[in-house]
Amino acid sequence: MNPFSYARPAAVEEAIALFRPDSRYIAGGTNLLDLMKENVTRPAQLIDITRLPLHDVEETADGGLRVGALVSNADLAWHPLVEQRYPLLSRAILAGASPQLRNMATTGGNLLQRTRCYYFYDSTTPCNKREPGSGCSAREGLNRIHAILGHSDACIAVHPSDMCVALAALEAQVIVQGAGGERRIAFADFHRLPGDAPERDNTLAEGELITAIELPPQGFARHSAYLKVRDRASYAFALVSVAAALEMDGERIAGARLALGGVAHKPWRKPEAEAVLVGQVADDAAFATAADLLLAGASGFEHNAFKIELARRSIARALGDAAKGASR
Repeated sequence: MNPFSYARPAAVEEAIALFRPDSRYIAGGTNLLDLMKENVTRPAQLIDITRLPLHDVEETADGGLRVGALVSNADLAWHPLVEQRYPLLSRAILAGASPQLRNMATTGGNLLQRTRCYYFYDSTTPCNKREPGSGCSAREGLNRIHAILGHSDACIAVHPSDMCVALAALEAQVIVQGAGGERRIAFADFHRLPGDAPERDNTLAEGELITAIELPPQGFARHSAYLKVRDRASYAFALVSVAAALEMDGERIAGARLALGGVAHKPWRKPEAEAVLVGQVADDAAFATAADLLLAGASGFEHNAFKIELARRSIARALGDAAKGASR
């Protein structure tokens, strides 16, 4: 680990003013410290933001919820308003990591997780995300956990978060603040596909700080499900995960949200896959049609092509659970 300086501001504006190109904000540190120990990231300055006033969960005027960026994953998952109104989010968070990590990890930090690609963490191998232009070792290497959607010649990594899959389905907004003031980013626009610049995971400008996440009033509390398929029952990243949220009118679907994790560089949604469900009876045929649309264009590599059929079956199962009001 390289030497670095350390600052601990008490105000958001102070933190932003301290930021320079070789700085990194740190809160729980559950991902950043790993990256530093592996020499993947070498910040010259750490800006500790844990004293900033971003620890609250508050109701918004329109009936939604504003979650401070420093609320821990554990506190968010077990918050009474989240359990009651947004059970999809609570289930997704509890499906990730371990209790110890959830106690430390923060809401804002969860959005900023870097990929868990083996080659990204191995600084002896080429990786375009770590060193642009060096190549992608995963394309011809061990790629069982890698992307089947949205990948490029430059990168086939996937975003590792469970929480973000639920936030995508819920259509959250990310509130950020930088030198130019505050702005809102729709969750669908926050993370990037790799294209030819896989080193850029998101659309934050340099020095911008996530201050909150806002959830809309509609939480799909009665009909939602989070399904995570992984190699072991706990403390494992998803091979495929599905956040399914439905509005039901009797046996028919009145509204739908559907997001996939473990398959792309960002949580994967397609509006047409959700629109095709509206007005349909909640049955296997409707679920299969939605799955086909959501997975259109999927392609795998030597070790991960199985994820396409796994995702198709997972989508149908999660939608069935959501329609029945099952908890998963």
